[in-house]
Amino acid sequence: MIRSSRGVLPLRGLAATAVAALIPAIAGCEAGFNAPTQQWHQPTPGASAVVHHTMRINNMFVLGPTPGFVLPAGASAGVFLALNNSGAPDRLISITAPGFAASVQVPAGGISIGRQQSLLLTGPAPQVVLQHLVRALHGGQWVLVHMDFQSAGPVTLHVPVVPRANYYTSYSPAPRPTPSLFLTPTASLVPVAPTPTPTA
Repeated sequence: MIRSSRGVLPLRGLAATAVAALIPAIAGCEAGFNAPTQQWHQPTPGASAVVHHTMRINNMFVLGPTPGFVLPAGASAGVFLALNNSGAPDRLISITAPGFAASVQVPAGGISIGRQQSLLLTGPAPQVVLQHLVRALHGGQWVLVHMDFQSAGPVTLHVPVVPRANYYTSYSPAPRPTPSLFLTPTASLVPVAPTPTPTA
């Protein structure tokens, strides 16, 4: 027991008070009210990477169909991500998804990112689109994506396919792919066929 000016303070109460006082110090490693721990962030199971110690790719994901459906081969899928550049001005000049999409549409001229700039390509409409999928996609899969920056260089990521459910229902689906001489695009969703169960 410890005596205070108000009487006796049990050790258990003292310990609880000490822990409560330490929580802000532990949670806010960066001082101030603008620390990242003080801000709300939508949790996203996206892929992240740092390229050449300067370009950070955050929470990159492919928006899939609603649960129970697939995006068929020939359709399109939106890609969402955030970029943060701590180095010299740079430009994302190309994105490819070999084995998953015939092409990847990015804004004309690439995506410029200035020094100390953050760029949110987070929708609701996608600015990066996988066009003419070469295989069907559904939530829970991943897509191999190659990105090439003018200064930071190339990077390869395994990007998850997130189903269009819950928070992601506010995101716009990808536009229908442009007609191709070699591919017949199909933009309608296809229900996932149930897996047959073996009979005894």
